[in-house]
Amino acid sequence: MSEPFKHRPLPILTPDQVGELKPSLADVIEYRKSGLSLNWIIGCPLECAYCVRQLFDNFEMKAPRRLMSDEEAVVQLVEHPYFQPHRTPIQLLNRATDPMLPAVKPHLFEVLRSLDARGMTNHVLVITRWRVEPEDCDVLNSFRNLRLTVLVTHSGIDNEAIEPVDSNVAAESLRTLHEHAERYRTVLYWRPIVPGLNDSDAHLERARELSAHAHATVFTGLFFRQEIAAYYEANGLPMPYDHTARRKILPEAAEQRVLDFLHTPEHLSAPWGALFRKTSCAVAYAHGEADYNGHFGIQELCDICPREQVELCKSAGVKPDLTRVTEDARVLGATGPVEVTDRAIIVEGLDEPPRYYLQHGYGYQCHDRDKPHHYHQHGRAPIGWPARNGTPQR
Repeated sequence: MSEPFKHRPLPILTPDQVGELKPSLADVIEYRKSGLSLNWIIGCPLECAYCVRQLFDNFEMKAPRRLMSDEEAVVQLVEHPYFQPHRTPIQLLNRATDPMLPAVKPHLFEVLRSLDARGMTNHVLVITRWRVEPEDCDVLNSFRNLRLTVLVTHSGIDNEAIEPVDSNVAAESLRTLHEHAERYRTVLYWRPIVPGLNDSDAHLERARELSAHAHATVFTGLFFRQEIAAYYEANGLPMPYDHTARRKILPEAAEQRVLDFLHTPEHLSAPWGALFRKTSCAVAYAHGEADYNGHFGIQELCDICPREQVELCKSAGVKPDLTRVTEDARVLGATGPVEVTDRAIIVEGLDEPPRYYLQHGYGYQCHDRDKPHHYHQHGRAPIGWPARNGTPQR
């Protein structure tokens, strides 16, 4: 396995250079819903207009650079207070670069090797839209312990001002990964779906064809924060929505269009992949496991899942004990009453990281009482979904 690791290491930023970064970018670990996210390399030349790098004020940083050595990054991850060996899902390089860029992927492989050598069996998610070659698949297949999933981002957006990278690159990578998969799994990450931009019949048919080259498919909408909207406006790009939002935007009509096209009886009997609304659901299905994010409690999410997966999640779902959950939540700083419903743990006073820690620890959804997940909205932004009184939400 030595050949893929012969490379000129990326330079490491000096402490002064790191000090000039936005603090949230300089912090290499962020707890996100799909796991602890390790981002020790920043800088990307791909220039997708909607990239979350806009949020970190480093969109103009095109050349990848390391914030620390690969081994130091691993140590910070496994010693993080929220890291639980064999349980906490991990994401690598999903915030500030693409992990399969030629200069980046040797460092990705080193971190994967280090985690695997420690005997970790955690889920590890790697998200890319760049080129993956058969020799890369050999490396990915070499890890014996990690439950590794490569998610290939494909949107089909053909407006080069919004997405300069040809979607055929991702499509070819998906086929290569699926063809050579042995120990890892491959997921078609169909995103972002934006009404009027990439939801034509041709776009939907393309996604349906590609789903045959993945162990599962997950579809989702667009993160459209204020920083991204400002970039669109400054560069004269067509605004996808009139408002920004904290959560991903995928209007109800757009979701229904996807389901009407891809989730027909004909589709389910054809050789196309299973379709999911949530990333962890697709990853868990690909590995033959119950969803580690505990979405089974949100029953309306499950109506498109394969029957055998629903039964698997149902058998694994255990409603947590309120006393124990309350004790754990209080240690993390929760205020106010703690509630355990058939859908989720409900807490107050906890930011996202401790909520996700509880969620992954119990395998059960954990929601903030002040930021509720509305029925049938699937935790998405309210834009394009009906309000409870029947009037549209903007």
